[in-house]
Parts: sequence; C-alpha cells; structure tokens
Amino acid sequence: MPRLFDAYVIVDWSAAEGRKTGADSVWIGVMKRDVRFRLSYEAHNPATRAEAEALLRSLLADFRRRGEKVLVGFDFCLGFPEGTAARLSLEGEPWAQTWKFLGQNVVDKADNANNRFQVAAKMNRLMTDEARPFWGAPARQAQRWLSTTKPESLGDIPEYRRCELATRKLGAKSMAKSVWQMHGAGAVGGQSLVGVAVVRRLVEELGPACAVWPFGTGWKALTPADVAPLSVVVAEVYPVLQPTAAEPGEVKDATQVRGAAEAFAKLDDADRLGALFAPPAGTSEADVAVVQREEGWILGA
Repeated sequence: MPRLFDAYVIVDWSAAEGRKTGADSVWIGVMKRDVRFRLSYEAHNPATRAEAEALLRSLLADFRRRGEKVLVGFDFCLGFPEGTAARLSLEGEPWAQTWKFLGQNVVDKADNANNRFQVAAKMNRLMTDEARPFWGAPARQAQRWLSTTKPESLGDIPEYRRCELATRKLGAKSMAKSVWQMHGAGAVGGQSLVGVAVVRRLVEELGPACAVWPFGTGWKALTPADVAPLSVVVAEVYPVLQPTAAEPGEVKDATQVRGAAEAFAKLDDADRLGALFAPPAGTSEADVAVVQREEGWILGA
C-alpha cells in the first residue's frame, strides 16, 4: 500500500521570551520509519526558536538526502481571516503577501527577544487605525494600537477563520482560538506572527521541493502522485483533534506532538491520510477559494 509520507514532524511553537524548555516551550515530535517500515519516535525540546529553526532545517535536509517525504505540521495559524491582506493594502496572492509582510517586519533574536506586540500594533494601525483586530498585551506592551483587553467589537473584520469555526463541534473549550488574541490562556496570535516568519524562511529555502497545504497544493485530497515531486508538505495542525493520553511525567505539549505524529502515521498506514487534505463535504466553491488563497485550514478539522 503506497504511503504519502515516510516521516511526520509535528511542531508545537512558542512565543516565549528568554530561553525556555518544558511546559509552554517549543516541542518538535518526529515519527519516522526504519528500513523495515517500523515506526520510531523522538522528541526535541529546543530552548529557543532559533535553535528550533536550525533543528528543523537539519531534520528536513537529512530526510531530503535520503529521498524521504515528510509531512510537517505546525500548531499555529498559517493563514489569516478573509480580508486581512486587503486591509493591509497588500497586492498579490493574499497568503503569500501576508507571509512576506511578516517576514519583513518580525524581529526574533537568538535569545528569544522579539517584537510580536509591535508587529500586531502596526497591523492594527494599518488595518483599522484602532486597537483592533489584534488584542491582548501585557500592560507594559499596551499602546494606542494594542489594548490589554478584547475590544467590544472587531467591526466588519471576522474574528475567526472558517477552520476555527469548524472546530466548534468539539465544544467551546476545544474550539481553536482566534489569531487576533495575542496574550492570555491559549492565545495563538503571537506564536503565529513569529512562527510564520520562520516557516516562510524554511519554505523558501526548500523551493519547489516544498508545498504549503492548501495554498500550494489546492484544497483537495492528496495522492502519492501529488506528493511525488515534493520532499516536504507543510500543513497547519491542531493536536486537540488527535487526543492522546500522557505518559508518566510527560508535559502536555510533548503529549500533543507525539499524539499528532502517531495519529497521522497510522492514518497513512491505513491509506486514510490523503482524504484529510480535502474540504469537508458540502463546502461551497466560494469558501474553497478563500481557504486556498488566504485563510488556510487545519488538517483534519
């Protein structure tokens, strides 16, 4: 039975400032097959995003040298709600131009010091000239264009992408957070800003050997023929969708990356992974177009 991938790398990102390991830090889970196709797993917990980026670059280079195909899942938003690029006056393919904007504006130093709150404030200024849609900052980071608390209204800007709304079936506690939330429990905004800048560099370095789903692949089921020309497929993941029991002493982040990597590998073994890349039944052509061009989707949502 042909599999889509030889390895599955799941990345739980962090916007932490200062070196940090353990809970609420970067975790990278790697599930791969040996020469007998037996699965083995290894976990990495780099102390900084710079170390994580270097490790990912090394891992992907090793897989590529061996001619192996890799699914790389990032647990943060790879896209933004419909209309974000237009509000930023960006011309061209919305997702790619938003990534370019972040690549040009995000500063993330080797010691984890970063300017994510300043970038969020700049985007607010350009999009609305008010403290929205991004919200949530420590008091020391608050300013005219970024508040500590959620505004009463985001105006006509969607709070959620279509994929976050799709996770409502899990219940309110498990619904994926809005990318606009920068601070507080479960906030993913800061991780997304610093994370997209890293992913963009890795994708550009890999060139045509890499595709970002669904932007570069189309929002459709993937087959071995689709993956054949590639070394790496990048996707957005939400490990809550693959619930996993913790091992003794294992922190939640480590459990989640292990569980997601194992789940995708098993689905691939059963020839069921490719179907996860397709839209849910009944998705309109208009929604497909928005997801492919700007919002992206969570694998398995």
